Parts: sequence; structure tokens; C-alpha cells
Amino acid sequence: EDVPSQTFDNKDYFCGKETFPVYESIFTEEGETIRKIAIEIEKPPQIEIHVWTIRKGILRHFYVEKLSKREFEELPYFKLITRTTLSQWKIFSEGEAQISQMCESRVCRTELEDLVKVLYLEKSEKGHC
Repeated sequence: EDVPSQTFDNKDYFCGKETFPVYESIFTEEGETIRKIAIEIEKPPQIEIHVWTIRKGILRHFYVEKLSKREFEELPYFKLITRTTLSQWKIFSEGEAQISQMCESRVCRTELEDLVKVLYLEKSEKGHC
């Protein structure tokens, strides 16, 4: 089996799977924390941004928006936090849907933090592909 080269087309690979950059933006206004997690997808070329509005630890509002790469580059505050695979992003998205229902009426700070950790690929696994 051919494993793609690490330098192929400037993309990172994890166990032979392509990885995609993940960005985060967190800001607080009027007692609410707005946390945005974004992934850069190539096909179609776009940025998918998951927006959480949290008030007193309770997830008040959650939605997804899609932007072009150019629109995204004009947004302030986003910083690259990791790279992830599409399969990890799918786990994140599915978990997010469950949490958004669960956390409408109770504090879910740790659940949201744990969900973001799903996006980080375990470095130790690289040797165990």
C-alpha cells in the first residue's frame, strides 16, 4: 500500500488520512461567551463554522454557517488550534448535535470542552496506523 508523502501538495496526513486545519475564536460580550470552531474544507472549498452561544455555562444557541475562504480570511480573532481528519470532524459534529439538545437546560461546560478535544489527533497513534 502506498502511503501519501508528507510533503504531497503541502497537506498533512495522519495514518494515511488527509487532515484539515481547525480554527477557534472565543469572545465574550454582555455576559455571553461566543465560541466558534471552524474547519477548512477543500471540496467544495469553504469554511464551516460552528457557533456556540453560552450564557452562565448553558448552551443558549448553536448554529452552523458556511463561508468562502476569502470571507473567512477577513474575520478577526480566529487562530489555528489543530488539524483533524474528516472522520474526527464527523464525530465532533454528531456529538455537538447531542450536546446542543442535552445542554439547553443545564450547565455543560465540561461536555463542550471534551467535544473540542475530539478534534485533536493523538500523536502517539501515529506509530500505530
